[in-house]
Amino acid sequence: MQFLGLVTIVVDDYDKALEWYTRILGFTLKSDLLLEPGKRWVVVTPPGSKETGILLAQAEGPSQKNSIGNQTGGRVAFFLNTDDFS
Repeated sequence: MQFLGLVTIVVDDYDKALEWYTRILGFTLKSDLLLEPGKRWVVVTPPGSKETGILLAQAEGPSQKNSIGNQTGGRVAFFLNTDDFS
C-alpha cells in the first residue's frame, strides 16, 4: 500500500497556524512535540483522515519566511476536498 503521509507547509508561527487549521478548518491536532527550543513537530490532519497529514514547519531565516504563501512557486500545493466551506 502506498499513500502520501505528510505534506510540509512553512508557516510564520506555530500557534497561529494551529488556530487556523484546527479552529477554522476543523483539522485534528495529531502531534505537537517540542524538538528543541523554538522548534516543534506539529502535525494536523483533515477530519477522518487516517493516512495523510500536514506538518506545520515554522520558518527559519529570511529565505523560508519569504516562501510563506508561495511555497510552490505560484503553483497549487495541494487540493483539499471538503463538503463544508462555511
